[in-house]
Amino acid sequence: MPSATTPAPDSTRDRILAAATSEFARYGIAGARIERIAKAARTSKERLYAHFRGKEELYATVAARELTAVTEATRLDPLDLPGYAGRLHDHFAAHPERLRLMDWGRLELGGSASANADDPVRAAMRHKTEQLRAAQRSGGLDPDWDPADILLFVSQLAMSWVGQSELLPADEAERTAFLAARRGAVVAAVQRLFPATAP
Repeated sequence: MPSATTPAPDSTRDRILAAATSEFARYGIAGARIERIAKAARTSKERLYAHFRGKEELYATVAARELTAVTEATRLDPLDLPGYAGRLHDHFAAHPERLRLMDWGRLELGGSASANADDPVRAAMRHKTEQLRAAQRSGGLDPDWDPADILLFVSQLAMSWVGQSELLPADEAERTAFLAARRGAVVAAVQRLFPATAP
């Protein structure tokens, strides 16, 4: 419980972000409606605009939070890229709405968001490629690959099946078994490309 001197979290802002996350994942940026977000957050449009100047700023905040959640849940280990690919696959298989949310940003914002030097996706990519480059310098990763290619190839392999909902079995038990097999294929493919060297 917060002390008398520590302000309580702004629950209105938290509710707005939760409602916006659901809205953007379902409808994208263009299709999202501020009225629906405000209603789902049990607040007014005016209160929403007191926290966020507009829909794009709200999306940017939601996307940055989601990116942080993905990064924390999957932890890049340059010496165990097969394990990293497995964690990415598991995360997005469990949270396909997060993949949709990020895909909407790429589709609708195109290069406009990533042109910004403070863009969290670019910042995360820079950090991860630096980690990969350091592993190459230390001899833990093949130096013949460009770190940006390594990151993109591993990420795309990891997420290749989780975005294909129309190809997944309808039965939940069958879908679980199917995705487990696909995860095994992803990890094996990454192991062949970038063998794990972590003990």
